[in-house]
Amino acid sequence: MKKDPVIKIVLAQLDFWVGDVSGNADRIIRVSRQALKEHQADLVVFPELALTGYPPEDLLLRKGMLLRVEQAMARIKAEVRGVAVLFGYPEYTADATYNSACLIRDGKVLGNYRKHRLPNYSVFDEARYFATGCESCVVNLKGLPLGITICEDLWGAGPSAQAARAGAKLLININASPFHIDKGLVRDRILAERARENDLPILYLNLVGGQDELVFDGESVFCDRAGRVKYRAPAFQEWIGALSFDCNGDLADDLGEPAPHLALEDAVYQALVLGVRDYVNRNGFQGVVLGLSGGIDSALTLMLAVDALGADKVMAVMMPSQFTSDMSTHDARAMAEGLGVAYETLKIEPPFSAFRQVLAPMFAGLPDDTTEENLQSRCRGVLLMAISNKMGKMVLATGNKSEMAVGYATLYGDMAGGFAPLKDVSKDLVYKLANYRNRSGCVIPQRIIDRPPTAELRPDQKDTDSLPPYEVLDQILEYHIEQDMPIADIVALGYDEALVRRVGRMVKLAEYKRRQAPPGVKITTRSFGRDRRYPISSGYV
Repeated sequence: MKKDPVIKIVLAQLDFWVGDVSGNADRIIRVSRQALKEHQADLVVFPELALTGYPPEDLLLRKGMLLRVEQAMARIKAEVRGVAVLFGYPEYTADATYNSACLIRDGKVLGNYRKHRLPNYSVFDEARYFATGCESCVVNLKGLPLGITICEDLWGAGPSAQAARAGAKLLININASPFHIDKGLVRDRILAERARENDLPILYLNLVGGQDELVFDGESVFCDRAGRVKYRAPAFQEWIGALSFDCNGDLADDLGEPAPHLALEDAVYQALVLGVRDYVNRNGFQGVVLGLSGGIDSALTLMLAVDALGADKVMAVMMPSQFTSDMSTHDARAMAEGLGVAYETLKIEPPFSAFRQVLAPMFAGLPDDTTEENLQSRCRGVLLMAISNKMGKMVLATGNKSEMAVGYATLYGDMAGGFAPLKDVSKDLVYKLANYRNRSGCVIPQRIIDRPPTAELRPDQKDTDSLPPYEVLDQILEYHIEQDMPIADIVALGYDEALVRRVGRMVKLAEYKRRQAPPGVKITTRSFGRDRRYPISSGYV
């Protein structure tokens, strides 16, 4: 039922670039003016730390950052007129720095809120940079008392209850909440709990975009006082949407049923595409280059690159050896041609033979082993990095999480690159994503998906020569890495003890490799990198 609106609030679900304070201020000013002109907005809401981008990390400690923030705040106060703006920024005081939200209208600060709950787990280390706030902030705007909180404040009961006691009738929560699988469902549950606890509707505005290993998925929502999601913005894209509210903080218009969350494969694929696009573009590369082997991992990586950047920005390089099958060469070429991607074929036999000749005196009398296999991989890494240097294209590494977990990857070989899109994607999920992408047209040849995985570094090689079947390995890794289960507990689930201990040892021994791996998109709750900080030298078994 339509109600008399009191206030119109525009949600600015945007992608703010870390460190570009002046550019971010420009966007806040420009979008605020646009919201006033096109939507007759009373308030425009921007994400957490919109002024600096998130996470700014040690940039916050630079003296120049303080000056840039002060200058940007002065500009916003001077240049935004006729509409209120709420945005996140680092608030520097004489004694501390706060993760704050400021509500400004016509040059005046109507309210300022300092984040109470500072996440210091997983990828977050806000306690390193910020002091803890403790006061509520409720601002009466056009007769509607608005409570303000920031991100993690909703994950505990205190800040929202404090805002409700201070008279808020609508709680606005600004966020920089990164994506992982099922994160949207978790957010919905938390929002529902806070709304029902306080009989308080919640407007949740999230950042969108890729920042190094993190991807922010947007999916801003409005949750009514009964805990029901009544509005959901699109995921993984910038979005400016206007909502009208009545004097009780309820929606003034019936917007119908909100869009459902994306299915798993859809959400993960979009996260990977967005992560690749922002990483490549913001680091100034002319495009990307990758080794295309005819295997599933490089095929999916190629598809992601084309979807993220366009075929004209992607180069594929086939680097066959004496062990590369005709099937691999044919399928790799067919996929590149089907996508309209420029490709080259560079045989690695000449550099491989040259390396072996140089090393022959030292290796005399020693049998061939993984050294020669790794040497082939490193020949490919050298070629790709040379192309990158010469053409300004970033190398995409194509390895997946299962391989990275157990060290089934070659340092300075297939691990070479500036970004690894599949770094947090298990082998099982690689296959699911390939099949998902093929639903909109068979772009990955089916034979690539169907054939047994192989590195093709020796005759008739299969991954299962060195590893358990991926369907078994991935489940053990899920328990061991993401669920932190002890070896005994995994064995109690029915897995062979010797196998579980072997996998655990492989994970431990590969830590030094992972420390040297390129960054990649985080899509699970425990990715390699900021999520999982283990010592390289450790006596823990």
